[in-house]
Amino acid sequence: MESWAGHEVPRLPGRGEPLALYDSARQGVHPSEPADAASMYVCGITPYDATHLGHAATMITFDLVQRMWRDSGRPVRYVQNVTDIDDPLLERAARDGEDWVVLAMRETALFREDMEALRIIPPAHYVGAVESIPDIADKVEVLLKDGAAYRLDDGTGDVYFDISATPRFGYESNLTREQMLEIFPERGGDPDRAGKRDPLDPLLWRGAREGEPSWPGGDLGPGRPGWHIECAVIALNLLGDRIDVQGGGNDLLFPHHEASAAHAERLTGQAPFAEHYVHAGMIGLDGEKMSKSRGNLVFVSRLRADKVDPMAIRLALISGHYRSDRTWTDELLTAAHERLDRWRRAAAAPAGPSGAELLAEVRARLADDLDTPGALAAADRWAEATLSGATDDPEAPALFANTMDALLGVRL
Repeated sequence: MESWAGHEVPRLPGRGEPLALYDSARQGVHPSEPADAASMYVCGITPYDATHLGHAATMITFDLVQRMWRDSGRPVRYVQNVTDIDDPLLERAARDGEDWVVLAMRETALFREDMEALRIIPPAHYVGAVESIPDIADKVEVLLKDGAAYRLDDGTGDVYFDISATPRFGYESNLTREQMLEIFPERGGDPDRAGKRDPLDPLLWRGAREGEPSWPGGDLGPGRPGWHIECAVIALNLLGDRIDVQGGGNDLLFPHHEASAAHAERLTGQAPFAEHYVHAGMIGLDGEKMSKSRGNLVFVSRLRADKVDPMAIRLALISGHYRSDRTWTDELLTAAHERLDRWRRAAAAPAGPSGAELLAEVRARLADDLDTPGALAAADRWAEATLSGATDDPEAPALFANTMDALLGVRL
């Protein structure tokens, strides 16, 4: 699957600071110290609707991670998936009387356009679930032979993962069993499915059903993969047995990331699967979580069609810390437009305060678990001083513009 077009990232003088990130499993901020090239897997979209601001905020978060690693001199191996076959996609296509393949292709193309407009550095590998099905089926067979998976005896051909095969199940989300059982059905799980060994066992392979697409599965029989094994297999195939960051929104922490890490760890015999499990907060609207079920989504493509500057969208989304659940408002976007205008006027000034000091402060703030509010505040102080007439450094405006572009992804 093709990714989106990239853009040139300015090279900054010196080298950035090592990045520290909050790890959901350890529940604290820890240094990210890749031995060589940094590796990151971020869960992408299920393409049954346009890119909303929650998607955008998540993708911007991991774009910042990639920018910080690059600034510190590390090459980055970044993989993102597209869940281009899953129940929500089929349900939306059926509701609208549309071919699910056409729907997935259209929304994936729109997602690419939105990512390019927001200046998200593209992943090295952008991989669809459909193209990965042969590899996924092979790994499910491995888990079956290993005793970590089992078939239901109801004739459906469905295969489930036995969570007892990974005794540490739950270490990533730090949830109690009672909490898991409450959340599981809300996020695609089927705890009441008859024949399962444990209500929390996740689906690995869904046997073919009449009226649903299916693919050859070798000894598994025809069917299609479960959601969690998809990400585990794509990550293992392209990044190896251990990765530095597994990322996504905080609604993926359980069951998706918990289960996909369990699958990967059983397949490789190594744990933890990721050095850092990093999760971005949710974006709300008018005090409520933004969701399709509530019908209160704000789409990036709609904002772009209304001539909203994508850089203002980006600034608005990073004005709060990435881990916090935060609210989108008209006032937030207005403030972002005003900030963008000030920054652009400052970047066009003949001189300003020390650009090197600003660069060091922005690097330090972002190195501390992506403290974007602190980085924006530093940039605001520099811009205000410049617009007030400070003329110490004639090279500072250009360095300011390059710093905002390279580290924050905001082109002035």
